[in-house]
Amino acid sequence: MLGINGITVRLGGRTILDRATASVPPGGRVGLIGRNGAGKSTLMKVMIGSLDPDEGTIDMPKSTRLGYIAQDAPTGTATPAETVLAADVERAELMDESETCTDPHRLGDIHERLLAIDAYSAPSRAARILTGLGFDEEMQNQPLDSFSGGWKMRVALAALLYSAPDVLLLDEPSNHLDLEATLWLENFLKSYPATVVVISHERDLLNNVVDNILHLQGGKLTLYPGGYDSFERQRAERAAQLAAAKASQDAQRARLQDYVARNSARASTAKQAQSRAKMLARMQPIAALMEDPSLSFNFPNPAELKPPLITLDLAAVGYAQDTPILKRLNLRIDPDDRIALLGRNGNGKTTLARLLAAQLPPMEGEMNASGKMQVGYFTQYQVEELASDATPLEHMGRVMKGKTPGAVRAQLGRFGFSGDRATQLVSKLSGGERARLALALITRDAPHLLILDEPTNHLDVDAREALVQALNDYEGAVILISHDRHMVELTADRLVLVDDGTAAEYSGSMEDYIDFVLGRNQPKGDGTEKGGGTKIQKKDRKAAAKERDAARAVKAKLTAVEKEVAKLEAQCSALDRAMFEPASADTVLAKMSMGELSQRRGQLGSDLEKKEAEWLALSEQIGAG
Repeated sequence: MLGINGITVRLGGRTILDRATASVPPGGRVGLIGRNGAGKSTLMKVMIGSLDPDEGTIDMPKSTRLGYIAQDAPTGTATPAETVLAADVERAELMDESETCTDPHRLGDIHERLLAIDAYSAPSRAARILTGLGFDEEMQNQPLDSFSGGWKMRVALAALLYSAPDVLLLDEPSNHLDLEATLWLENFLKSYPATVVVISHERDLLNNVVDNILHLQGGKLTLYPGGYDSFERQRAERAAQLAAAKASQDAQRARLQDYVARNSARASTAKQAQSRAKMLARMQPIAALMEDPSLSFNFPNPAELKPPLITLDLAAVGYAQDTPILKRLNLRIDPDDRIALLGRNGNGKTTLARLLAAQLPPMEGEMNASGKMQVGYFTQYQVEELASDATPLEHMGRVMKGKTPGAVRAQLGRFGFSGDRATQLVSKLSGGERARLALALITRDAPHLLILDEPTNHLDVDAREALVQALNDYEGAVILISHDRHMVELTADRLVLVDDGTAAEYSGSMEDYIDFVLGRNQPKGDGTEKGGGTKIQKKDRKAAAKERDAARAVKAKLTAVEKEVAKLEAQCSALDRAMFEPASADTVLAKMSMGELSQRRGQLGSDLEKKEAEWLALSEQIGAG
């Protein structure tokens, strides 16, 4: 049992954790969630002992081995394989001692212990973990200093997983991973035999891995059973209960205040009024669940352009002359396309994005782009390169020279930087706020094409949902690179796989791709055996591809019908308000007579019934497929 008992932490005069209390069940897999800046990482530092709380204690058995990734990535000439193996300190020490030990009795004890801890299979276990996190055999034997910071952090994660601590503490482990490695990590954590506490904003990871959600808000902890979707349902129920209780209390408070005001001056009722005043003073206010009103993404819609926006015809792209990263690129992008680029890190997704953003020229073939097209290109580097001593208003003013102060403020307001928030120093902003500022900067000219390379790394779950909604409302084209498959599934209607030196349309769904990555439904053998191991014939693959294309067409139609249903429902609601609450009607409806409103409502109701029937038929068609 891991006990968090009344933990209070104050930093810079601000209370981050306020008597936070919770019990993590032994062997449990717990998702620690909360808004950016809520104190999740602070709590984890208290748990590992690197930060002393002002009050409270962390309780666990004395023999418990904690595992946590340090902020500094490993460096040096050691290889990833050597670094991972060194994480098992006992094995490393025993292996070293066995090389020099001359005492036969001690040597026997050493080998007995090595057998007990399964030391001789350790290299293969380390290799499996490194492979799962994206390191091929060659990479596993290269020096650490030859890797980027993100890959070094993967080595640190591999070493932590290999060391198999009793309590595994993970702080945003998927931030440095691609989708493929994230899927592998999920599978690893599902079968992890000890306690796991993971800070994550990945909805799918929180649904697929954890069995409890530990929610941190206002310095307090609340434990919810189940995954993230279950947490959202329970929290919504709790919010409704709190709202009802608060409304009841507010009404009671108003009645007491009215009684005190009317009866305090009269001798016959003064005592009763005084009693009610004391009751008012003792009444603890019920706080409603607070949402961040500044959480906002609102992409300006572009001017209309004729399709296509971009075409690639046998194009090649790379960084060194005559050494292309990607070749044989044939791709068309239209103004309403929503494309997700799939493939492991290092396969060329960012290189393709830079080609489409005109940051890299084609080495071969042709790339044709509309001359009037504006592109907004988001990368993590833009977040990191924001000047910490400048304000959002200063940043936006620099890139919108010549624009009125009102126009500059309006663009900032689209992304939640209104009023005083626009004049805060960037150094005071959270990671999520910096990401929002970077998005505000790249969309200032209402781009026709948004290219987003891992836009969610600094965003919490609520912010990611807001971003998904904004992308679905945006009327331009989107190209998305993301390891957050929840976002990919909700925003992309085309998948492009970047692999084997090229990029090609992926005809399957995200579920098909996940199966492909995890090695499911793959034909066994080398394709030469008779019977069950025979190769899938080309005609079978073509038939399967046609079926997937047909399914995608039905899903796309279903999405379009869903939007039409929502639009009709909104129009019906507006007409209902105009008929029964005329004061709340908009200007156009307010001018219509009751007869006109009734006739219009009847027509819309009929249209809505037809669309709902169409939606139901399409849903059944997908279910039958």
